[in-house]
This record gives sequence, structure tokens and C-alpha cells, in this order.
Amino acid sequence: MEILATMPEPAKHRIYTMAVAGVYPHYIAKAEKKGRTKAEVDEIFRWLTGYSQAQLEAQLAARTNFEQFFAEAPQMNPARALITGVVCGVRVEEIEEPLMREVRYLDKLIDELARGKAMAKILRSAGETPTKA
Repeated sequence: MEILATMPEPAKHRIYTMAVAGVYPHYIAKAEKKGRTKAEVDEIFRWLTGYSQAQLEAQLAARTNFEQFFAEAPQMNPARALITGVVCGVRVEEIEEPLMREVRYLDKLIDELARGKAMAKILRSAGETPTKA
């Protein structure tokens, strides 16, 4: 039994401990390269997490990591369950680990923005049917 007590916890995935602010400029660059805007990226962040613009900027300034960023989100959007498709070769709707699923939801939304999808469709507005990608 003592062996079990001394076994280390499995290591957290690297993305969980990365600062959102460290990845954020890459999201902006990806969007801007395709003619989209920082404001649209921020809108996606706010829609997904419930942060206000001021709260989002405070989280970025504090260099909050992804784990804390999602844990402290005021209200995760229930419509995020409508997000489907493939990110990094994995279907987001099949990701079992909750935190990784949240990170991949964000990645998928930014991908859709960069591909030129309309914001109403990206944000799964009422009446929109999700499309598989």
C-alpha cells in the first residue's frame, strides 16, 4: 500500500499550465491573417466563457493559465455543446477530459473564424444548425 501513496500524480497536459496570454496573440494573428479582427476573437472568448471585455483583459494581464481561466469563467456558454468537428485530428465532441474539451472548443471557434465563417454561425446563434467539419 505504501507504494501507491508515493506514486506521483499524472502530469497535467502542458496546455493547462500555459498562460492564455501566451497563446492569445497566436489566435489574433491567425484571425487577422484571414482578414478577421481582434474584436471578433475577443467576442468568441466572451461568448464561450461569459467574461466581460474588462474581465478578459484582466485575465490576460494576470497571465492566467488555461486551467484557472476556464475554472474562473463567469458562465460557460451552454450552447458550446453544439460545437462539433475536428481539431488537431480529434473530434471535439468525443473529448472526454472536460478541460481539454474547453480548450479545443476555443481552438475550433478560432479555426472557424479564420476560415471565414459568419459570426452568427460560429456563435451557434438560435436556430443555427451545427455543421460537421
